[in-house]
Amino acid sequence: MRNTLIFAGNSCPALTGQICENLGMTPAKAELTQFSNGETSVRILTSVREKDVFVVQSGSPRINDSIMELLIMISACKGGSANKVTAVLPYFPYSRQSKKKSPRGAITARMLANLLGVAGVKHVVTVDLHASQMQGFFRCPVDNLHAEPIIAKWIKRNVPNWREAVVVSKNPGGTKRVTSLADALKLNFGLVTTDRRRGTNMTGSMIMNQLDGLERRPISESLAQSDSQQAASDKPAPPRARARTPVRNARIVTDSQGSPIRTSDLSSSATNLADPSTEDPSTTRRKSSAQLDSDYDDRRAQEVIHGRLIQGHIVEDDFPSPARSTAANSVHEDDPMTMSHASSFFAPDRQSLAGGANNNESSSDEEDNAFEDPKAEHMITLVGDVKNRTVFIVDDMIDKPGSWIAAAETVVKRGMAKKVYCIATHGVFGGDCLEQLQACECIDTIVVTNSFPINEERVKNSSKLVILDLSFLLAEAIRRNHYGESISPLFQHIGD
Repeated sequence: MRNTLIFAGNSCPALTGQICENLGMTPAKAELTQFSNGETSVRILTSVREKDVFVVQSGSPRINDSIMELLIMISACKGGSANKVTAVLPYFPYSRQSKKKSPRGAITARMLANLLGVAGVKHVVTVDLHASQMQGFFRCPVDNLHAEPIIAKWIKRNVPNWREAVVVSKNPGGTKRVTSLADALKLNFGLVTTDRRRGTNMTGSMIMNQLDGLERRPISESLAQSDSQQAASDKPAPPRARARTPVRNARIVTDSQGSPIRTSDLSSSATNLADPSTEDPSTTRRKSSAQLDSDYDDRRAQEVIHGRLIQGHIVEDDFPSPARSTAANSVHEDDPMTMSHASSFFAPDRQSLAGGANNNESSSDEEDNAFEDPKAEHMITLVGDVKNRTVFIVDDMIDKPGSWIAAAETVVKRGMAKKVYCIATHGVFGGDCLEQLQACECIDTIVVTNSFPINEERVKNSSKLVILDLSFLLAEAIRRNHYGESISPLFQHIGD
């Protein structure tokens, strides 16, 4: 391409070389050094006057050095009279800090967007932002590319019997990404969600019995009714004034469409249809209950599976809870579903000032931190049928192993899945994440892209790791941006 220069940062020189090779170019020359005190120094060794400049720099383990290199390179090219400077960031740094998580927190992603604008960037190209709303942080156009077509093509070519697989989200915040891939492959999808066990110091059965016997009415109405009943006890009520009230039944059944119906509603309707002069109301209720028991179908209930999670691993139901004290060991363990349902009446939902529970970053990062607590116990729920099927656990990045291992063990040990693929766009692999995923017996394959640089030694030691190439996607995006063409075709799924 004429009048075009592509500069490579120190974070991803190999990816930049592949991009230039696909475009039939060579990377432009620049000198990136550091002073003894850690300051970054940049020297552009090629004329950039009236050129269309692209600077390729991704996030890396040395994230702050990579950001300063990018900002200084953009400023140097802008000062060298470049016609237009485009920042190509396969992995956008600080993308997980796109909102305030506390009243005195900082929106760091917006601050970085402002820094790029001050440096002189006129266009940004990135891949799979952690929060797509981040595009509103910039005053320049942003092309948020997706790795989904590349992942879908790899699945079709390398996964046997992929048409029978199930796409699973490991947290509620990633359901949109999972459903998008499931729709592209025309597959079913599922959901794994975790919740810290609450109310271990109270007896769930006692609470539920009190709730079942309590009718939700205003206190004044209850007092008025009790006074009227006491006054009416002295004299009998006329026969026509006595109203029949159906017996309360807490069990919920479903109709043919799967909608919940209380047996009390059906029994009361059946009582109203019956002739009171010819049939006893209690007999009618017994008949309707027997009919409901014969028509009850628990197929939907079988698609929801629960399990216990201690220190990030699935345990048996009779495994001792680490949170119980010595005095509580003599008390019978309450049912986890009962305790969760009971505590929901007393403990409010965890909603912070920063946002709701549908946030992807809170549902992923906070879960991984909670799994590290040895005294915490979680209840994990799998929604969807994965028995004897291949499972694709999908998210935008892999940083910590806790939630991935928990989801994989759940679908295998509880859901009886046949094979598990952990798929993400950005393989950050913080700490020993890659090594733990490699050691997990429930995970068969780990699929990521080369948007984030991974140490070659770690790649060689991980036999489960598969790295997909983004160079063709980024090269085509650069070419289309240079010639002013639409990038919409890059979002389409092209069949084999």
